[in-house]
Amino acid sequence: MRPMFCDYRARDTVTDETVALKKVRMDNEKEGMPVSSLREITLLLELHHPNIVELKEVVVGNHLESIFLVMGYCEQDLASLLENMQTPFSEAQVKCIILQVLRGLQYLHEKYIIHRDLKVSNLLMTDKGCVKIADFGLARTYGMPPKPMTPKVVTLWYRAPELLLGMTTQTTSIDMWAVGCILAELLAHKPLLPGTSEIHQIDLIVQLLGTPNENIWPGFSKLPLVSQYTLRKQPYNNLKHKFPWLSEAGLRLLNFLFMYDPKKRATAKDCLESSYFKEKPLPCEPELMPTFPHHRNKRAASTSTGTESQAKRGKP
Repeated sequence: MRPMFCDYRARDTVTDETVALKKVRMDNEKEGMPVSSLREITLLLELHHPNIVELKEVVVGNHLESIFLVMGYCEQDLASLLENMQTPFSEAQVKCIILQVLRGLQYLHEKYIIHRDLKVSNLLMTDKGCVKIADFGLARTYGMPPKPMTPKVVTLWYRAPELLLGMTTQTTSIDMWAVGCILAELLAHKPLLPGTSEIHQIDLIVQLLGTPNENIWPGFSKLPLVSQYTLRKQPYNNLKHKFPWLSEAGLRLLNFLFMYDPKKRATAKDCLESSYFKEKPLPCEPELMPTFPHHRNKRAASTSTGTESQAKRGKP
């Protein structure tokens, strides 16, 4: 089973509210808190949206190296659900999930924040069907012109082709490619592009979408790592063969998310206006999403004892 977003579930002794505790990893730090954790805390304190995980406060345990982020509690994450569900999500339920992800992303992107690690294990869901984007350790703010950033971000299966080919300027388009991978994974009930290496990942993308070129992706030939790969000659877009049952509107949305040229890729706003979400089956309401008490109980039983703890409120 894949690891959960939080390390512990706890009870706030003041409000009696159940919260999640995420331990700040200090293993290799000799001079204070890791930069990634500081960035995550700084960003999350500014973010307030129903589809973004809530950072309530930062607490310190018995030792200074025991620092925890106190987060709003979500009963499950999508990755472990997908691995353990007996019946896959229906298309109406998939639309409900993706719409919430898109709303959270639109909010982030309007604040000039790129998540940079969207994947199903970083999407949490409450028992009321509310989906929340989590884990902002790789998130960054960006501006114009964009500053160079390392392309070694986003889990491989969800990594956009421009990152795989070494582009160092990043925009919200890398999050939107990941949304396309997540939507396809939920529809197909399995990962769309499960590469085992960067070159394998590129090859899977080419097999699915065809070989990129300057006509469809201006600047492609000048990307830093293009000369290191010999891409297979594949002239066809095979999305329709991969999803023969999907409506024309659904295929249009996927194709829009999987544009090779990052400048032409769909934005969160574009997606929210897609006719795919206005046609039948219509997205179900979040409160009508299924709950998974058996999965949750099984997961709780598999964790070590002592994860149910009481958190004392404190100041960072």
